Amino acid sequence: MLNAPIDNSSNTDHIMVIDREEILPGTYKQVRINVSRLPSGTRIYVQCHVFRSDQPGPTVLILAGVHGDEINGIEAVRRLLNDAAFEKLNTGSIILIPLLNVFGFINFSREVPDGKDVNRSFPGSRSGSLAARVAHVLTKKILPLVDYAIDLHTGGASRYNYPQVRYNMDHAQAFEMAKIFGAPFLIAKKKIAKSFRKIATDMGVIVLVYEAGESVRLDGFSIEIAVDGIKRILKYLNMIDSAPAIRHDIWVFRSTGWVRASEAGLFIWTRRSGGFVRKGELLGVVHSPQGDRTKRIFARADGYIIGHNNASVVHNGDALFHIGYNGTTL
Repeated sequence: MLNAPIDNSSNTDHIMVIDREEILPGTYKQVRINVSRLPSGTRIYVQCHVFRSDQPGPTVLILAGVHGDEINGIEAVRRLLNDAAFEKLNTGSIILIPLLNVFGFINFSREVPDGKDVNRSFPGSRSGSLAARVAHVLTKKILPLVDYAIDLHTGGASRYNYPQVRYNMDHAQAFEMAKIFGAPFLIAKKKIAKSFRKIATDMGVIVLVYEAGESVRLDGFSIEIAVDGIKRILKYLNMIDSAPAIRHDIWVFRSTGWVRASEAGLFIWTRRSGGFVRKGELLGVVHSPQGDRTKRIFARADGYIIGHNNASVVHNGDALFHIGYNGTTL
């Protein structure tokens, strides 16, 4: 039997304040937090949509666009914003941030214009780099209000991730909620220094990271699973009345590893994410552009492909296939 969700009503039985904006129980408000100014003089804001029930309960942060080119999560949050269910919450509060890294989004980039990664800049600094300032806004003005967080990502640099949830391996409640989210693959991951998941967990927030699809490319399958999974989490927390049922197997992997290119050249995969492969099975080939060499890539052990590279040209050492090993189905 699943454990009951944490009931932390301290954040929802009084006026919520975000960047000096007051949000009363039972109301909705859009809050714009100023982050910085572009060289053109244009101000950049992080926009938050806050839905509050008039009944106490947990506060859930739904976050997308930490990396500006990862647009599947942005579209998932957009769809959730159009869902009338959030306007009639049973309990608690929801904070939706469709796009954290506005700088990266404008430039079709994972990073902000100074080349730094927001997700390696937490807890951030009010007077630091652009990435540090964005991280600081989230750490100081949002996270202190939050009990649970769902952070939406995609694969980067032409890599496609089959829909998967990553959770803290040392937190039973996070694993339980990962199962409820219902992505096809679940993977326990150690916290990465200066990441959102690390700082949020250290602040007592239970965090799920959803990885699905590829950067700068919308993927309907990934978006649908994100929307349905978020609704299942909110139903579990008694915040909404209904959510779609899970209609696929869920696999939990004890370990993962990358199969990398041992030669540079033109890359053609023959197996893609989501499929089971056996040891010695052909995964793809790398051809010399001069046509004089072909390097075949084989699976090193039985497992499921949880991610693959869609790049047409690869270099020595490039990650080609991400494999989940020692999997068990729920």
